[in-house]
Amino acid sequence: MLILDSVLAQHIVDRAMAILPHNINVMDAQGMIIGSGDPERLHTRHEGAQLVLANRRVVEIDEQAAACLRGVRPGVNLPLMYAQQLIGVLGITGSPEIVRPYAELVRMAAEMLVEQRQLQAEHNWQRHQLESWLRLLLDPQQSLASLEAEAQRLDLHLHWPMQACLLELDDDSQSALRQARVLGALNAKSEHLCTLSGARELFFCRPVSLGRDDSAWLGSAAERDWGVRRLLVSDAAHSLDELRQASLALRDLQVYARARNPHERLLRLEQHRLSTLLYAQRHSWLLQGWLAPLKQVLKQDTNGALLETLRAWCEHDGQAQVCADALGIHRNTLRYRLERIAEYSGVELTRLDQRLQLTLGLELLDPE
Repeated sequence: MLILDSVLAQHIVDRAMAILPHNINVMDAQGMIIGSGDPERLHTRHEGAQLVLANRRVVEIDEQAAACLRGVRPGVNLPLMYAQQLIGVLGITGSPEIVRPYAELVRMAAEMLVEQRQLQAEHNWQRHQLESWLRLLLDPQQSLASLEAEAQRLDLHLHWPMQACLLELDDDSQSALRQARVLGALNAKSEHLCTLSGARELFFCRPVSLGRDDSAWLGSAAERDWGVRRLLVSDAAHSLDELRQASLALRDLQVYARARNPHERLLRLEQHRLSTLLYAQRHSWLLQGWLAPLKQVLKQDTNGALLETLRAWCEHDGQAQVCADALGIHRNTLRYRLERIAEYSGVELTRLDQRLQLTLGLELLDPE
């Protein structure tokens, strides 16, 4: 059963008295005044309200009746109902003949405010439950069976295929306010499931849409000064298991993006899949062996010319003249540098498979 609290009661009073030139009182289910235009009457018992509560009907009190009751003044007192339950009493102070025409209108407005508050509370509770469910999705220790059971309890219907998304915000004094704005905008779309995943992060899931333009959305976010730094988007997921894996993969993509693409605002997992996979394992023994030839080159590269040349060579797929032009050097100089790289690394640069080892190795190097 809904309990009428003093905050809502005073809100009803303030709204009504902004229109009517009469004092309004709101009493709880025990007949105590918890909202009033007269502060001195707060937290006192209203015997007229107790009559309303006992008889579940409108009680009008004139001057003569008021003199016989304690804490009562002339007026009209009406039962406040919600979902067919008596939750309190609304009183309008004044001669019943004068205030009677306003009584039903004020009660109707009050009951609408009560209903609105309750619907908002239920909406907030539902959002809180969905946010808790999303946090369980991000926790690999939680079983998929328990996640599915919780989704059924919440009557949560996921529209497959879905995408996991991670939104990063700028780190400044306005980050909390901006986070609230973005969260509100995302939650405004019923198909979005969104939660805070960090001090300056938002995680959300959404149905896949071919017509969605994330670049345009980022532009709109910038115009609204939401402080969005970066949006990371996963592949399409077709089941709860895939959605969890996609969500966890976004964390690896985030680490890769911060190290290798710090200024790129939109990153899709499908475009950085291999780099993300390898970067997540960059400290493993197997990947360190992969990097060993490249590290031999770096040991001999005192001025960075060999690393610059190797990057250009890989970027232009081993096309000598195009690479030399991009570097602004003669082809003979390019050939000399490539020979040094091959000598130090033991890798034959003309072979695609071996050149690929160095190409991917460049993506795994720590920025420093």
